[in-house]
Amino acid sequence: MDWTADAEARLKEIPFFVRPAARKKIEKYAQEQGLGQITVEVYEAAKKQFG
Repeated sequence: MDWTADAEARLKEIPFFVRPAARKKIEKYAQEQGLGQITVEVYEAAKKQFG
């Protein structure tokens, strides 16, 4: 899945040891929403949903 540079930067703020799991959850969320790209808005929406 394609990530914008800003969304990638936000992902890098997450501790490295949980980053792969967070990436998978965010990408799954985007796919369920029918989206093809992770933007900061998608990142924030997924973060809000997962806490």
